[in-house]
Amino acid sequence: MSTFKVITTSVFVAAILGGCATVRQQDLDAWVGAPVEALDTHPVFLTMPMYRAQTDGGVETRNYVNGEKVEQCFTNAGARRGDKKYVSHTAFTTCSQSSIVCNNIFYIQAGKVIRYAPTGACYTDDTVRPKVGFLPTKLPAN
Repeated sequence: MSTFKVITTSVFVAAILGGCATVRQQDLDAWVGAPVEALDTHPVFLTMPMYRAQTDGGVETRNYVNGEKVEQCFTNAGARRGDKKYVSHTAFTTCSQSSIVCNNIFYIQAGKVIRYAPTGACYTDDTVRPKVGFLPTKLPAN
C-alpha cells in the first residue's frame, strides 16, 4: 500500500472516530473530590506529558497533554501514455503537518481535584475515571 493511501486512510479513520468521540459529563464529575494521588498514579495520565501551574489563589492547574502530529503529502508527478510514464519538469510534492491535541486540564485545591476540563480534540470514557481506591468519599452536590 502506498504511503499516500496509508496517510489518507489514517486521516479518514481519525475523522470518522473523532466525529463519534464525545466528552461525557459523568467522566468529568467522577474526578470532583478525588485526591491528587489519583492523578499521580493514573495509568492513562502517567503516559502523557504534564504541565503544572499555580494561581495566586492557591489553585494548582495540571495539563496532561494527549496529542499527535498528522502529516499529509500530495504529489503531482506527471502523466502516463500507454505503458510509459512521463515525468513533467513541473512535478512537485506538497506536504502539510498539523497536530491533534487534547488538553486534559485539572484544577486542584487542598490536595483534591475541584474540576476536570478537557479542552481541544478530546473524548472521555471509563478509562479516564479515577481508579476504585481513589474514588471520592462524598459525591459532589448537583
